[in-house]
Amino acid sequence: MASSPSVLPTLPDTGHYENFPVASLLLPKQLREPVAAIYRFARCADDIADEGNARPESRLVQLQAYEDALTAITTGRPVPVALAPVFQPLRKIHERLGLPLAPCHALLSAFMQDVNQTRYASYTDLLDYCARSANPVGHLMLFLFEADTPQNRVMSDAICSALQLTNHWQDIAVDARKGSTGRIYLPQDELTLWGYTDADILSGDCVTRSPERWAEFMAFQTNRVRALFDTGRALPGVLGCQSWRIGQELRLTVAGGRRILNKIETARGDVFAQRPTLNWADWLRLMVLG
Repeated sequence: MASSPSVLPTLPDTGHYENFPVASLLLPKQLREPVAAIYRFARCADDIADEGNARPESRLVQLQAYEDALTAITTGRPVPVALAPVFQPLRKIHERLGLPLAPCHALLSAFMQDVNQTRYASYTDLLDYCARSANPVGHLMLFLFEADTPQNRVMSDAICSALQLTNHWQDIAVDARKGSTGRIYLPQDELTLWGYTDADILSGDCVTRSPERWAEFMAFQTNRVRALFDTGRALPGVLGCQSWRIGQELRLTVAGGRRILNKIETARGDVFAQRPTLNWADWLRLMVLG
């Protein structure tokens, strides 16, 4: 999941560094509870797929329980007591606002994929993953903002995919340590074209062995993500016409993503020496200057 970049107060006890604003004070008051419920569901499900030392089959059983709980909501059946803290808030906004749950099912399909799939053959395959791991969150937000139009979806999908890819580039070193084989979200065909192997990425030798080539490779990746952000550049203004708070929330989210890309490029792609993150000085600058 796109680690959502978080500046302002987020849900308590998540135990996660986040890049982008989640349920912040910029959101209109009536939307904070629904956004928090969606975030709690997505964060908990993502953690089942990613965190801890559980075996893959155990993770899939737990994620299937989440699928079953979503189905229980749509069919009016109770959810297991153990899952109530995650699913009762979702049920509440589904029943009160008609929140669609298809995007939640799409998110779960991506999290299930994360359990077993650790490589992506091409950029197209990676975008397909983003279409289920990140874009559904944008669809849910557009629904809550009463702005779910085809044009807005195109821009939202571009932004959400860009945020997801930004998080992947930011976490290359972190993902390399996950599981028994590590995770690599960089397209395999492009790694081969540039002369890299999985072993180069997992060890970080890609930087030390050929720093100039690695810097060029990562500049290619970051520039492609910037183009996605550009595709969605008008959406903050469109939503801002409806609500200044919503427009500012999205503007900061996009600005945070772009700032991470700049940090990756400034480090010449070396995310192994230090993971690029946003600090309060970064956010102050973004809030003042954009």
